Amino acid sequence: MVAKILMSWDVLPETESEYFEFLVHEFIPELNKLGIADIQVWYTQYGDCEQKLASGITENVAQMQQVLVSRAWEELSGKLQQFVDNFDQKVISATGGFQV
Repeated sequence: MVAKILMSWDVLPETESEYFEFLVHEFIPELNKLGIADIQVWYTQYGDCEQKLASGITENVAQMQQVLVSRAWEELSGKLQQFVDNFDQKVISATGGFQV
């Protein structure tokens, strides 16, 4: 069964430029190297919720779990958290369509 990681966060206003550079040039490419595919990032323009929502998939739950306990994930998510606040993540079974 395909596994999906759902992540959400708010970008710290004073780090927006550095955050964007990190997201495009490091975070997304490193997720791909770790085996997370079909990465999507959305910006919430209106409403009282997280500013960013992101997702990615692996072929199965075991692969996702292996990624999330790796030293590479620990370092990558730690670096992301230098630019963001209210970081949250969860793993779910992937189905078609938009999932929260």
